[in-house]
Amino acid sequence: MPVEALKPGMVVARAIYSAEGRVLLNKGVTLKPSYLVRLRELGIPAVYIVDEVLGDLEVEDVISEQTRLQAIKAMKDLFGTCPQGKPTHTALLVDSARIQRVVNSLLEDLLSRKDLMLNLTDIRALDDYTFAHSVNVCVLALITGLTLHYSRSALIQLGVGALLHDIGKTCLPLSILNKPGKLTVEEYELVCRHPQCGFDILRLQEKVSLLSARVALEHHERYNGSGYPRGLKGEEIHEFARITGVVDVYDALTADRVYRRAYPPHEAYEMLAGAGNFIYDYRIVKAFLFNVAAYPVGTLVELNNGEMGVVTGTARGHSHQPRVRLLYRSDGTPYKEPVTIDLTVDLHRFVSRVLPAAALPVGGAGNPGTGDDRWGGGCYNLYGRR
Repeated sequence: MPVEALKPGMVVARAIYSAEGRVLLNKGVTLKPSYLVRLRELGIPAVYIVDEVLGDLEVEDVISEQTRLQAIKAMKDLFGTCPQGKPTHTALLVDSARIQRVVNSLLEDLLSRKDLMLNLTDIRALDDYTFAHSVNVCVLALITGLTLHYSRSALIQLGVGALLHDIGKTCLPLSILNKPGKLTVEEYELVCRHPQCGFDILRLQEKVSLLSARVALEHHERYNGSGYPRGLKGEEIHEFARITGVVDVYDALTADRVYRRAYPPHEAYEMLAGAGNFIYDYRIVKAFLFNVAAYPVGTLVELNNGEMGVVTGTARGHSHQPRVRLLYRSDGTPYKEPVTIDLTVDLHRFVSRVLPAAALPVGGAGNPGTGDDRWGGGCYNLYGRR
């Protein structure tokens, strides 16, 4: 739930951490007015909260909380060694041993939880976006590589490249990275240089492979040749970079930014699916989306027959056919005992739309008219800012 929609008395359902691993708000805490003020000051865009109507749902991540926090801390430490805004960092030494350990830890977690779908919307402070985004892109790239049956060696090289894909952004001034408005032509041209800067940094690292460095260089290239910095197309773009380019966009779309709200997963899913074999390699898009729940656990949905319920899970490869716990009949009356249906089996019913919490006839956490446009339509320009 967006921070501006929170009310005192609501209970936090999932802990929020800083990039240093410090607890900002713990699970089970009852919100007070002073907490809401502090959340806004810290740039926290949204919070998971307990909803009695939805019951005992747990949103499980594809990696452990500890592994995620350690990875984010490693990225913050790495970026902290870079003098922000310098044109090149030829003297920068990447702690490649630590980066390898991070990628190995992420991979081990994914292998132990390989039946899980991507359900969790990562909550991150706006100032910590770059670190959390780097970790998420690595996780999503590894998931895609596993689906494509990559060897462990290839997965590690892909993971290192994905984790470090944005290291070239250390060449950019913070005033551009955090600018809430539209970039000028000059500012955009500077942004377009960060892939080359990232490659220049990584190719000098003795223990970072050239393939990993190419991810930094080519992750903004596009299948139809419309990307940058070199306008490569199709097979000219290394597959590791094609994977990272797809998951980079997905994570950026589903995250709150200083200049726009996050898109809900089902909209981001459709944007990527519709861009396959044009902006992106459809084989890679298909492999990635195989693991993405278009309607994450906890999403309130309306079915084609007017019934309303909450998503309780999704089987891999069936992104649009979740399991739904029915809460209300089509006439708005509640079920005395919730009924769970599986849309992979019940083919006569399907999700017709996603609902805000305020759409529930009774109860629910509610969304008190915040003007939150994440539930609405709208089209995102995949060539534009992310």
